[in-house]
Amino acid sequence: MDQKFMVRTDSGISSTMSRSEAIKTVKEYEKNGINAYIVSEDEGKRLKKGGNKFNTPKWS
Repeated sequence: MDQKFMVRTDSGISSTMSRSEAIKTVKEYEKNGINAYIVSEDEGKRLKKGGNKFNTPKWS
């Protein structure tokens, strides 16, 4: 079973993608100075429903 991920930024949430695509996307955002986080598909759907309310990880 392939896990799917989404990339969350302050401006929105991406569509689902593979782990490697998500990592590549986050690295591109980082190069442009944009904070982005990889979240699971389930978490991404929850965020879309809840208006993109995201609890920033304590380690960031």
